[in-house]
Amino acid sequence: MLGEKVWDLPPLILHPFNEHVAPCALLENSKAALMLSGLIPNDGTDRDELKKRLLSGRYAEIRMLYYLGKDVFRWIEQCGEWASRVPELESLEIHRQSFAGLLTANPPPSVREKLVRWGVLDYVSIFSRSIGLNALFAQPPAFEQLAEDFLRNYHRYADTLYRCFAESQPHGDLDATNFHFELYASGEYSRMLENEWAGG
Repeated sequence: MLGEKVWDLPPLILHPFNEHVAPCALLENSKAALMLSGLIPNDGTDRDELKKRLLSGRYAEIRMLYYLGKDVFRWIEQCGEWASRVPELESLEIHRQSFAGLLTANPPPSVREKLVRWGVLDYVSIFSRSIGLNALFAQPPAFEQLAEDFLRNYHRYADTLYRCFAESQPHGDLDATNFHFELYASGEYSRMLENEWAGG
């Protein structure tokens, strides 16, 4: 229907999380989960301490995904504004879910390649869960507001929340063949703009 025409969407710019969680802390939390489930031997750590580490790690992951989702929703809104000004797209039922699907299911090859270079292999789950959590929470919830079961299994809840978001509005699907965008870390994008201004 769209032929070979390609539209350039706004870039997706990801900002630092500002969570100050060391990678080694996340690794320790993952080890705690494996010890609690019996998949690796316990190193002598008290079970309550392991549980505390596990829940703390899950909470840190939820917050990181939440803030990632804020960037994703900002991009989705920018794309929606852009699409509303393109007459050729009026009949395609393009909504927020269209851009979420493009990002999670069919991003441009350059975006996939960049994510892999960054070490983000399961980008589908990461982006969809970040969207799901932002569809539910207006602000990152406090640790005390979350039930233990939610903390332990937040990924399953977030996956379901994403499906609810995706199915909440009939929408047209977008394909990377016709819709292109770039992905930048905020610092990288700022440097690129500075270089363009300096050259201009």
